[in-house]
Amino acid sequence: MSNLFDLLVAGLATGAIYALVAVGFTLLWQTSQTINFAQGEFVMLPAFLMLAAMHAGAPFWLAIILGILLSMLLLGLAFKMLLVDPMMRHGVLPLAIATMALAIGIKESVKQFFSAEASPFPSIVPTGDISILGHAVSLQSIGVLVVAILAVFGLTSLLNRTSLGHQMQAAAQNPTVARIIGVPVERMILLTFLINAFLVALASLLITPIYLAKFSSGEVLGQAAFIAAIVGGFNQVRGAIAGGLLIGVLDNLAASYVSTQYRAAVPLIFLIVVILFRPQGLLGRAEERTA
Repeated sequence: MSNLFDLLVAGLATGAIYALVAVGFTLLWQTSQTINFAQGEFVMLPAFLMLAAMHAGAPFWLAIILGILLSMLLLGLAFKMLLVDPMMRHGVLPLAIATMALAIGIKESVKQFFSAEASPFPSIVPTGDISILGHAVSLQSIGVLVVAILAVFGLTSLLNRTSLGHQMQAAAQNPTVARIIGVPVERMILLTFLINAFLVALASLLITPIYLAKFSSGEVLGQAAFIAAIVGGFNQVRGAIAGGLLIGVLDNLAASYVSTQYRAAVPLIFLIVVILFRPQGLLGRAEERTA
């Protein structure tokens, strides 16, 4: 039971990070019909930007700020203006292929200009264990889970309780009507890209201390978050959150009770089952948006 409790806590912590990345998938799809297959590399890159800042002499707190700002500039603004906007005119499939090429480009660039070896990364939460209900639980897992929950709570509050969030939802649900009633749709779409860039930078900050900074880490993260978004419901933020938590727990349990060698297969099997019996995802709805 103690081992199961530890696995659940660690799985929820990992799943919360998957949820942050999956929410980005969902937001981009809702507002601009963009599927970003470089999302995993978007999580990997900010850690190396922060490491570069620290190697240049910046303290950790300043490196975090610079890494987040650069991520929002490169992975938010530049990504939208230099890749998504030009490619979107040619359709969703060419854009998806372009993001795949971008993923390869980012990964190989990091390998070439930073390092092919895994690098340690400082943690923003303390290490050690605390006792919860008689079980020793990692402070790092608790810290990651708390920070991720706060970020998700802040995002959902923005979307559901503010005028800006309502405008973003209107732009996502029906951009034509939103323009008629005065919603600056293009500005809302850009804001979504910036929010996605912030979320992936935060996910990078949380997960890299656990799995180290590696040029190849984006592949696993991107796949897990993509599965989470589909399982939960690709057109629902709450679905992406639920899917991320579920995949995180399922992945940890599979590694312990099935096999570490085949742990990646279990979420994929679960994904196939969900697609067969509920194609819109566990919390998703049938797609209503039209071109």
